Amino acid sequence: MRYPREEVTIEDLKKLAKKVRINIIKMLTEAGSGHPGGSLSSVEILLTLFYKIMHHTSENPFAPENDIFVLSKGHGVPALYAVYAETGYIEEKLLLTLRKLDSPLQGHPDKQKLPCLTASTGSLGQGLSIAQGYALAAKYDKTKRRVYCLLGDGECQEGQIWEGFMSAGHYKIDNLTAIIDYNKAQIDGLVKDVMDLEPLKEKLKAFKWEVFEVDGHNFEELIDTFKKCKKIKDKPQVIIAHTVKGKGVSFMEADLVKWHGVVPKKEEAEKAIRELSS
Repeated sequence: MRYPREEVTIEDLKKLAKKVRINIIKMLTEAGSGHPGGSLSSVEILLTLFYKIMHHTSENPFAPENDIFVLSKGHGVPALYAVYAETGYIEEKLLLTLRKLDSPLQGHPDKQKLPCLTASTGSLGQGLSIAQGYALAAKYDKTKRRVYCLLGDGECQEGQIWEGFMSAGHYKIDNLTAIIDYNKAQIDGLVKDVMDLEPLKEKLKAFKWEVFEVDGHNFEELIDTFKKCKKIKDKPQVIIAHTVKGKGVSFMEADLVKWHGVVPKKEEAEKAIRELSS
C-alpha cells in the first residue's frame, strides 16, 4: 500500500495513537527491558510522517520515489516497530518478540536483522549524519526523495549532531527535515540540568536551518508544519516538537526521568493499558 493516504482522518490517527501506545507497553513488558518514556513521546510524530507526509511503500521501501526515515534516537524504536506493524512493514505478531534472541526486532534498530530499516542506530548522535548522506545522494541522483530524521533532545548534546546541523545548513540541503522529540528528560535527569540546550531555536537558526516549534502531540499542527517544510528552498528544516515523556500514561508522565529506561511491572502495565484504552 502506498502512503500518504488522504482518506485517513485526524480521528483515525488518534485511534491509531492509542493502539500504538498499548502495543508499546505490551512489547516492553513482555521483553522485560527497554525505553517506554521516549517511545511513547514520539507516537504522533511517527504516525503523522508515515500516514500523512512521507511517500513510501512497505513492498519496496528503497524505491527511488520513496522518502526515507532515520530514527536517530534508536532507543525509541518500539514506537517505530509498532507503526511498522500498522503500515505493513512487519507482521503485528512479531511485536512481542522485541529484544528476544534471534528476533528481527532488536532493542535498537538493527538493519542486518530487519532490512526495511534505513540504518542501524542508537549510538546517539549519528542519525543526522546518516540522514544527511541519504539527502545528498537523492540530490545527486536528481530524485524527489525527502529525508526525515527523528532526534532525541538529550541526544542533541552530542557533538556530531552539531556538526550535522552546521554542514547541512552550509550545503543548503533542503530535502532534509529533522524533528527533535523535545520531551525534556534523559536517562541522567532533566535535559536542562544535564546539559541545557536553550536557546535551542536561536542556535538552530544560526546554523542556517528553517526552524519551527509545535506541540508534538497535535496532529493538525504536525501535518501543517511538515507540509510547510516541503516548500522551503535552500535551507534544511528542523521541527522542535514539544512532547511529554511517557505520554498517555499518568504515572510515567509524573516521573519523566524514572521511565526513560525502566519497563512497567505486570500490574503497572495493566494500569497503563486501562488508561490508554479509556
